Amino acid sequence: MTAAAVPARAPVRAPAPTGLLVPRPLPAGGGPLPGRPVAPPPGAPPQLWLLRASEQPLRPDSATPLRGEEAARRARFVHPRDRHRYTAGRLGLRRLLGAYLGQEPDEVVLVRQPCTVCGGPSGRPAPAVPGLHFSLSRSADLVLYAVGRTPVGVDVEASSPTDVDDAVRDLLHPQERAELDVLEPAARREAFLRCWTRKEAYLKGIGAGLAHGIDGNYLGTGAFPPSRPPAAGWTVLDVDAGEGGHAAVAFSATPYHIADGQ
Repeated sequence: MTAAAVPARAPVRAPAPTGLLVPRPLPAGGGPLPGRPVAPPPGAPPQLWLLRASEQPLRPDSATPLRGEEAARRARFVHPRDRHRYTAGRLGLRRLLGAYLGQEPDEVVLVRQPCTVCGGPSGRPAPAVPGLHFSLSRSADLVLYAVGRTPVGVDVEASSPTDVDDAVRDLLHPQERAELDVLEPAARREAFLRCWTRKEAYLKGIGAGLAHGIDGNYLGTGAFPPSRPPAAGWTVLDVDAGEGGHAAVAFSATPYHIADGQ
C-alpha cells in the first residue's frame, strides 16, 4: 500500500525521559480520521494511539458500523457505561484502520489469523487486507491501539488500589514471583502491573494469548523490560498510558503474511 504522508504522521514520539513510549491521542468523533497515516517500516516500533472512552461522544446510530461478532458482544453488555466503553473502543479501531487503509470505518473487514500454538482459528485479529497489523487493549476507560507492518501486541491496565492476588502472582515466572516477594505492597502493585502488561502484550503479539500459559516467559517486574525477550526477533517496551494506567507493547521484526501463515 502506498499513500502520501500527513503532516503529523508519527503517532509515537521519541521515548519520554522515563523511557516510556508515548502514544498519540486518538481524536474524538464518529467519522473517518483526517488525513491518512503511514505505518512504520518493518522492525520499527509500531504507532501507538490512546483513547479515553468517556471522552468519546456516541450518538444513537454510532454503533452502526459494528456487525457480526462485534455487534453480538456489544449487545451482551448490561451496564450502559460498559457498553459505551466497548463501543467507543471498537469504533476507534475502525476509524483508525480505515485511515491507514483508505477506507470508511464501516468498510474495514477483520479476520482471525491462525493460532501460532494450536493452529486453530483463534489467533490474533487482523485486517483482511494483508500487510497491516494491529492490536487493541481495553481497561476501564482506557483503550490502547498499536498499528505496524509486523505482528504486534499491546496491553493496558488501569491501576488498582488492591494488593496483588496470590492466585494471580502464582501464574508468573518463578523469578518474577521472587522479585515481587521482596517489595512493599504499594511497590509490589506497580511492579506487578508492569510485568503483567508486558506479558499480555508479548503473548498477544506472538498470537498465543494467556490461555497457553504465562509462567514460562520471563519479562521482569523492574523499571525496564529485559533487553532480550523470550523469543528472538521480538522487542518489548513500556508505554506511557497516562495517570492511572500501565501499558506495554511487543512487536516483531519479521513480517507475517495472512495468505501463507509465514
